[in-house]
Amino acid sequence: MENRSITVASDKDIAALVALVNSAYRGDHARKGWTHEADLLNGQRIDAEGMASLLADGDTSILKYTDNNRIVGCVCLEKKGSHLYLGMLTTDPEFQGQGIGKVMLREAERHAVRMGCTLVEMTVITDRLELMAWYERHGYKNTGVMKPFPSHDPRAGVPLKSLQFVVMEKML
Repeated sequence: MENRSITVASDKDIAALVALVNSAYRGDHARKGWTHEADLLNGQRIDAEGMASLLADGDTSILKYTDNNRIVGCVCLEKKGSHLYLGMLTTDPEFQGQGIGKVMLREAERHAVRMGCTLVEMTVITDRLELMAWYERHGYKNTGVMKPFPSHDPRAGVPLKSLQFVVMEKML
């Protein structure tokens, strides 16, 4: 019998979350899925210290999706006034295509409403056209606002070329 749930992550989940996020965004394992950044960046996406910092922030929640007690998805949600910043939406590449990302996105939006937010905002690397299209199919709009990619923070990965973000948002 399947046992799937979405709950708020805690400190005890740090190692599993770091492993999940890094394996889904970077390296050969990431290439099994369609949402990776493996051809854009080298190195890690996040380390244990960064994950612990997110979990310790009172304005940030990380939701985890578990399948038979294994974390196979997550999303980081940061309250910024009436806006919720959505980041690090992750599904294990071996579980992609099963609707987990859609379920996590809907739950993130419900979380935003519960927190009194009226808008969900995110940044997406402009080279990730398929990902931007996926978000657009789920009601997010490309604002045209660009932000620089942090090219001097090896804790977030080392760009293989010049990168920038576009801001996407959805009114709730």
